[in-house]
Amino acid sequence: MRLRRRTPGEGPWPWLAAGCVSVSLLMVLALLLLLGTRGLGHFWPADIERVTLHDGQVFAGVAVREEASAPGQATSEERLYYTANRALDGATWRWVALEDIARRDRPEQLSVIEHGRWGTLIGYIDETASNEQRLVIHTQRGQRTDLPRTGIIEHYRPNAMSWVDKILAWGRGVWHFLSQGPRSANTEGGVWPAIFGTILMVLLMSVVVTPFGVLAAIYLNEIADQGRATRLVRIAVRNLAGVPSIVYGVFGLGVFVYGLGGTLDTLFYSDRLPSPTFGTGGLLWASLTLALLTLPVVIVATEEGLARIPDAQREGALALGATRIEMLRRVVLPMAVPAMLTGVILAIARAAGEVAPLLLVGVAKLAPQVPVDDTFPFLHLERKFMHLGYHILDVGFYSGDVEAAMPLLYATALLLVLVIVVLNLTAIFLRHHVKSRHGALPR
Repeated sequence: MRLRRRTPGEGPWPWLAAGCVSVSLLMVLALLLLLGTRGLGHFWPADIERVTLHDGQVFAGVAVREEASAPGQATSEERLYYTANRALDGATWRWVALEDIARRDRPEQLSVIEHGRWGTLIGYIDETASNEQRLVIHTQRGQRTDLPRTGIIEHYRPNAMSWVDKILAWGRGVWHFLSQGPRSANTEGGVWPAIFGTILMVLLMSVVVTPFGVLAAIYLNEIADQGRATRLVRIAVRNLAGVPSIVYGVFGLGVFVYGLGGTLDTLFYSDRLPSPTFGTGGLLWASLTLALLTLPVVIVATEEGLARIPDAQREGALALGATRIEMLRRVVLPMAVPAMLTGVILAIARAAGEVAPLLLVGVAKLAPQVPVDDTFPFLHLERKFMHLGYHILDVGFYSGDVEAAMPLLYATALLLVLVIVVLNLTAIFLRHHVKSRHGALPR
């Protein structure tokens, strides 16, 4: 009895593959939904509650969440309140047992004041005592403080705001997050220096890695003899793609920072020694380190694109009288541009999220000044910079106030995903534009 060969469309395998794809997409959507709700929800002006306890204590704060008490305690549930006023009380969070709460209300006069030096305050604004220079605030606990108006970033009364006002306030909060620098040990403020540093580093890395990766692929596929040495080089390149990223960071620290940077300081900045100029971590060395890390990706992607070009295209160009250089420049390279951009896309996706190498070659916890200004040479490659990935690491694991840092952690993670998506979409658009001009390669 002769068995019939099963076609790819038969059996349970297509359904299994489709199910795996669906589960993967659902997991990605769940991740984006989690980051969006936890991150963007932080900027929504939530109502402030005035809480009166059975023992007579009164405080004001924003209800965050409820949790069951630890085993063995008498109370069943507790509620966490964000009370702000760290500069006055020394703490911004308070757990309260639900059974201890006597009354809750939401006075419209309660205000939220965001100050650059004092942080976030919750209290009542004394309009009679305030003036054009200072703002007088009374807290629910009876404390009084005078704030200089020059340092006030935002103040509003969430309990008296309509839905339209809250949407506008939410938009201002998101804009401040995107356009301002961090403050209060990175638990408040924005991430603009980190956005700028991430994008600038990725662009510099792309400018460096693209020509080296493309030229190396052209040499391996078009010029070098296809012998044992070339095969060994290909194997080495593919193995380099699997080296842990921290190893590249150690290489960058030893070769780029201490080697090249120390030599530059000795030759051109000897008057500033022992204070280093290029002999310390900076934007240039971080970009070169990530370019080295992503170089195998660009080489492999470009070489695969070159290998897909039919030999008839090369032979036809040579038969028509073109030189080898003209054949590469006018026939082969235009057809391989989509593959080159694919390699750049993969390199961007990996480099934008890398953190481990940057710890050694230039990233900073706080660098409020971006590496570009109006002072010659305008682009300061020797400066340290902020990075979204490292900012997430710092906020998530080294913040003094974990509860305050968690919403910013989610918002920064969502922003990093969006930055990578925008950079990739830009490269994908260029790839499709080039492919439409030169035609798709045969499969």
